[in-house]
Amino acid sequence: MAFEPPQRLVRALGETAPDGDDWLARLPEVADRAVAARELTVERVQVPGGRSSLVVLVRMADGTPAVLKLAPRRARPESERAALAHWGGRGAVQLLEPSGGAEGVLLLERLHPDVSVRSLPEAKALLEAAGTLRRLWVEPPGDHVFETVEERTGRQAEAMRASAAGDAEVRPLVEAALAAREELVATAPEARLLHGTFRQSKVLAGERMPWLAVGPDPVVGECAFDLARLVRDRVEDLIAQPAGAATTRRRVKRLAESLEVDQERLRGWTLFRAVESGVRARRVGRERDAELLLEFAGWL
Repeated sequence: MAFEPPQRLVRALGETAPDGDDWLARLPEVADRAVAARELTVERVQVPGGRSSLVVLVRMADGTPAVLKLAPRRARPESERAALAHWGGRGAVQLLEPSGGAEGVLLLERLHPDVSVRSLPEAKALLEAAGTLRRLWVEPPGDHVFETVEERTGRQAEAMRASAAGDAEVRPLVEAALAAREELVATAPEARLLHGTFRQSKVLAGERMPWLAVGPDPVVGECAFDLARLVRDRVEDLIAQPAGAATTRRRVKRLAESLEVDQERLRGWTLFRAVESGVRARRVGRERDAELLLEFAGWL
């Protein structure tokens, strides 16, 4: 089978690929080897798929449905493997090959790839997503090598400063976001293992449990950081509402209360993450996304 990467993946990786990176060019060969080594039968490539990996629906030699996921090193697939192994299927997709396989290749339990929590009405979607997220917030392994929230956001903060230096339009928001981060990392509460990139589309329907999380980019830190990305889900709908700003503030309050997270810390991390995403979108030419995210950030 020809493993043609979906255009969504090609565009996303093209925005972040370092000079000389040839992962996409090597992908068909890597996928062929991964399938052959595991004696898998390929059904189809998942389209539109994700922005950092190729997802292939397969069957194992005994007929069990599964998912083969292939990701470049910069997407930190081995960190994902370690987090999924630690969760052991509690709230997240199950690893079918916990300790084996080549770097960047994950064999996973098959969920319902076309049915995410995002398909539910908004209030129900937020409730189910928050419940799934709560199950993931566990103490990290004692010998973990996961990146911390302070480390990850420190790198992001440097990129934001560089972007704002030549962009007076976004500088006030960037400065506010950076100030919020400085205060948050200086007073961080107890750390937990976090999903890292959690949102409604990362929660799929399953058989073992109604909803299970997929696609973590794990990080260790405070829970408010993880919840912040969920606050801005369906941002395009929020922006379109006449009362979008008030709805956003109510969402912060409701999510903070339901998951016992400090409301002001959630607001601060939501601001930082929205501005960081908006600045990054602007940097790579996704102007519409940048406009939505920065307007949303201004409400906080």
